[in-house]
Order: sequence, then structure tokens, then C-alpha cells
Amino acid sequence: MDEATIWLQIESLYRTHFPQFVRVARAIAGDRDSALEAVQEGFADGLRHADQWSGSGSLEGWVWRCVVNRARKARPRPAFELTVDERRTDGRQYDSELGIRLAALPERQRLVVFLRYFADLEYREIATALRFETGTVSATLHAAQATLRAAYEEAPV
Repeated sequence: MDEATIWLQIESLYRTHFPQFVRVARAIAGDRDSALEAVQEGFADGLRHADQWSGSGSLEGWVWRCVVNRARKARPRPAFELTVDERRTDGRQYDSELGIRLAALPERQRLVVFLRYFADLEYREIATALRFETGTVSATLHAAQATLRAAYEEAPV
């Protein structure tokens, strides 16, 4: 695939999935301004280094890796919060307790959860974004789900 075609596909990702990129970057970086900057810089990195995409694997996963790397570097504070304006892809609000429980997950589990449920990526795209094996994504997501399930089961009613 030539570089011009890659650029057009990266632009299309930006236009169609910008809110998901910001939502995940915000969850990693901790605030909206840092997230917006991470998304902008991540896409700029993707365009600047388009010739480095090998063509194997998902271009979307590769762009996610650029954005996640920028968000990790931007991290101004470790806390994760979901604000009232954060919405799931189906339009419903997230539970504020969920934000607290997600923040308590180890970073690796948190990233996999964000990319799977906030960005709606498939396992292979998450694997590309985080440089994991697909089986590692599955196992990490399973561990995160078990931790979250146990936290909710232990919570007083």
C-alpha cells in the first residue's frame, strides 16, 4: 500500500473514531487537555511515520499504538475519572463507581479494558496497539473482568 493511501486511511480513522481515541487517551492521561494533545500528537506520529507501518496487522491498531504511547507520556496524574459528559458508544453514561474500580486495575489490564470497551477494538487490534499476543489480550481482559466482578460482588448493597 502506498503512503498516500495510508495517509487517507489514517485521516478516515481520525474523522470517524476521534471521540473513541479521546476517551481512551483521557482515561490514560488523566485529563481532557492532555488527551486531546495525545490524540493530535499520536495521529501526527502516525502520519509522520506512515512508511514504518509494515502492512501486516491492522492499520487502526498501529495508530492506536501511536496514540496510547503519547497518552502514556502525557500522563499528568495517575487518577482516572469518568466525568458526567463521558458516554458509552451506546449513549448511556458510565457508572462513577466503575471509574474508581477501573483506576484500581493494574495499568496493563486497564489499557486492555479501555481499548476493548471504550474504543470497541477487536482483540487483534488491541494486540497490535499494545504489542501483545492475541492470547495475552484475551487473558488480560479475562483477569480484569474477574477483578471487576469480584469488586462488585464484595461491595455492600
